[in-house]
Amino acid sequence: MGRVTKNKRKHQNVSKPAQHTADWRDTLRQLYESKTARGQAFRYGLLVFDCVTILFIVATSFIPRTAWIETFDIVFGIAILTDFLARIAISRTRARDLLHFSTWADIAAISSFLAPVIGEGFAFLRILRTLRLLRTYQLLMRLRTDSAFFRRHEDAIFAVTNLAVFIFVTTGFVYETQHYRNDQIHNWADALYFTVTALTTTGFGDITLPGTLGRLTSVVIMIFGVTLFFNLARALISPSKVRYRCPNCGLQRHDADAVHCKACGTLLNIPDEGLP
Repeated sequence: MGRVTKNKRKHQNVSKPAQHTADWRDTLRQLYESKTARGQAFRYGLLVFDCVTILFIVATSFIPRTAWIETFDIVFGIAILTDFLARIAISRTRARDLLHFSTWADIAAISSFLAPVIGEGFAFLRILRTLRLLRTYQLLMRLRTDSAFFRRHEDAIFAVTNLAVFIFVTTGFVYETQHYRNDQIHNWADALYFTVTALTTTGFGDITLPGTLGRLTSVVIMIFGVTLFFNLARALISPSKVRYRCPNCGLQRHDADAVHCKACGTLLNIPDEGLP
């Protein structure tokens, strides 16, 4: 009897930490994945944090680096690291997630914000901070579920997001690689001005990027910029589509007023989500 009681106590001691870990992960999953008001508020709070992060990156490009800026860098880095570790902890496909590009973008952003801790020799990593914008796509996936307006204008919103992310990431790259050695680029606004003029192929010529790296950067901006502008124009001009899977052939995109699938003719029953 004594041996049974002892084994039972030992089992209870082992199971309690496991139970606490499970409860902790369940709480995180409710915040990151659930459709409850608390979970949605938390996720949109993360969006606000991401916006504040980007504003901080832009604003601090106009002033010299000081101790308080590096302090805020570390604070942002710790916050992003905490968010990253929480996502990894609740992931059900951890190995696959670790190979995803957005995961490495988060790691790059964390390293760039913590550069003052790593050492000033790693300050070049600040160029990677704007990769935090790639988290925007995770928000768009949530909006597909939360917002009827988003579902009606999904193509246009994605096209605008693609263009905005490209502009911000490219501007960050131009600023970080040029402002120390290019007298024409003093702050983030100068880098943004060059990016937009190159992206639209306007090319005023008052700001140029010297050297092989500068020329290659200009070429990449022009090629990808024209492509993204074309996609945006096409999304705005083409008729809006709704996302609804055809039960027969699996076609995902249909006209908003479609009665039959245009691929196989199957009768559809697309919800109108209360639209007139």
